[in-house]
Amino acid sequence: MNIKGCIFVICAAIMWGLIGPISKFPIEQGIAPLENAFWRAVFAWILFAVHACRIRAVKINIKDLPQIIIFGFVGVTIFYGSYQLAVQNVGAALASVLLYTAPAWVAFMSWLLLGEKMTPVKISAMLITLFGVVCVSLGPQIFGTGKEMNFTWPGIIFGLTSGFTYALYYIYGKTIFARYTTPTIFLYALPIGALCLLPTFDFTPKTGTSWASIVALAVICTYGAYSVYYAGLKTLEPTAASVIATIEPVVAAILAWLWWNESFDWTGYIGSALIIAAVLMMVMEKRITAFLASGSPATATVKE
Repeated sequence: MNIKGCIFVICAAIMWGLIGPISKFPIEQGIAPLENAFWRAVFAWILFAVHACRIRAVKINIKDLPQIIIFGFVGVTIFYGSYQLAVQNVGAALASVLLYTAPAWVAFMSWLLLGEKMTPVKISAMLITLFGVVCVSLGPQIFGTGKEMNFTWPGIIFGLTSGFTYALYYIYGKTIFARYTTPTIFLYALPIGALCLLPTFDFTPKTGTSWASIVALAVICTYGAYSVYYAGLKTLEPTAASVIATIEPVVAAILAWLWWNESFDWTGYIGSALIIAAVLMMVMEKRITAFLASGSPATATVKE
């Protein structure tokens, strides 16, 4: 496994893990979550626009414009907005865990929309994901741990919505992302997403800390994370990159604990572990299937 590629993907996962903890700074200072999402899209668009112009990749086919408009609304407006709302309502740690239900959504939508086979491993991973979500959201009530739930049901829905819309990046990856560079896609998608967010909030005066946090979301957690992630993919298999990227919710949980004193009870940690385990099952599906079919680790090899 290429060490340089691993380092790039680890850096990307750490950058993505910063989204929730950093977002709480402006939210705690009274900035609306959807305004956070708006400015994140605007500042990231500037960087992607410069990048697209620098590599001379600004042209798109007119027939692809409707798809890019839909992606801008779903992949930017709803995804960025729902994740920020989840951070506000359930905290940075739980929001990141719920975001990582995305692979389960990918498996379901790939079966529904792309005709991919729903294997026993995928079905098991989806059920484990579901049980993990139940643990982190209803654990204190079901198991009687005595800890009061510190989230709202809209927050859980926003978190699951962020996971669902994030999963659509994979579906779009089979279409428009396969035909254009990442800067080209975001050159058009980000302003569309920002414009759709504009009517949903009122602008609020900001402190230096709020502005610094918002700029960090765009520069580090959006442009920077995507840039180093795709640099890592040049030398790593997608499966390996996906496995390494699962450190994102771990980073988010640690920082949320250090910066904001957020923590789960034991049911929450079990649920989080189950969701991450399901992610690993999904990305290692071929190897798991081969292992189960052969019954021997020595013969359980498959070309990824």
